[in-house]
Amino acid sequence: MTDVDSGEDNRWWRRLTRGRLRLAVTMGVAGAVAGALLGGAGVAWQAETGPFADDRACWGALAGDDVAALFDGKTDIETSEVPLTTGRAGSEGPSGICRLTSPRGWRITVQAHRLDSRFGGAGDRWADEYLSSRLTPLGGGLLGMASDTRAWLAVPEGCAGRQADIDGPVVIDMDAGWTIYDDEVNTAARDRLARAVVKLVNGYMADRRCSGTLADPVDRLPKPARFLDEKPDALCGIEGLRFPGAGERDALGRPMVTRGAGPVRTCDRHVLFGHPELRLMTVEDPRLAALYGPLSLDGAAHRIRARGQDGTGFVRDDLGLFQAECQTGDVTFLVRADDGSRPGAIRALLPRYVAAEADRIGCGPLRITVPGDA
Repeated sequence: MTDVDSGEDNRWWRRLTRGRLRLAVTMGVAGAVAGALLGGAGVAWQAETGPFADDRACWGALAGDDVAALFDGKTDIETSEVPLTTGRAGSEGPSGICRLTSPRGWRITVQAHRLDSRFGGAGDRWADEYLSSRLTPLGGGLLGMASDTRAWLAVPEGCAGRQADIDGPVVIDMDAGWTIYDDEVNTAARDRLARAVVKLVNGYMADRRCSGTLADPVDRLPKPARFLDEKPDALCGIEGLRFPGAGERDALGRPMVTRGAGPVRTCDRHVLFGHPELRLMTVEDPRLAALYGPLSLDGAAHRIRARGQDGTGFVRDDLGLFQAECQTGDVTFLVRADDGSRPGAIRALLPRYVAAEADRIGCGPLRITVPGDA
């Protein structure tokens, strides 16, 4: 999960002023609003117990009914949050955390933050979980995705401020607990998270007096991804792409591939604890591709370039990556094996994967040569 570690979490939790927010309206009972609303000086928001109608959670973005919808109609939800703040220089973007906790042990964590382009690529937990093939693109021009346990949405550039070439976008994301990849995505739960994350971004925009309101995405969401019964010569559903080595493809199990047009197309195989053993991913949105820009230029031993087209990347035992300058902006292609035990597969797959995906998105022809290839 994208979260602070347990030590940081304990320190953070001790700093919070905790209170219970009972999200309900009880007929015939008078209530009063008490507690400090989000204010200056970085004071954590506190809400007292009481049956009142105007309670709002997560920086004022979610009404009581919105929170109850996330918890199957339950209204006895505790909420605690750290206010949204921005570093003095402003380059790190806003940061804030909101936690919604059910007495039955279910917790949803909401974070606002700028995606970090210094994350190091292969080990990045945010990309593993929030660019997973289980997530459905929100569509409608929104840079965001949702599943039944994760959702994220980028704040529009006009409100977050235009990112530099090396910066990732400002996002609000939601972590609703453990993901079991063998299960099919629960469409109703996905739709609730998708609707909530849009309301969170709309609340962020309203708080900063940004114009416009993002529309509810649920009616346009396609069916969630399911495990693919692929052909031997169509790895991840890509015609002509084959996994080198007999039996390797079957050993990794069936793939799951992103369904619907969106910022990424991800193919994951054998996901354990949120981390795929093999991932093939195309990052089509330039705002997300910015996350991989510094990595594509790093000092890897085996650099690769495209023949006749701008772009750069590298190949190593655990990761092959190429970032191309396409008509729509930078696009990142990557093939990653979890433990570095398949260097031959990465070297064989990357050129064919880049060529096929570049043709699919209209960035081709794009032909790369991996050092050492004939």
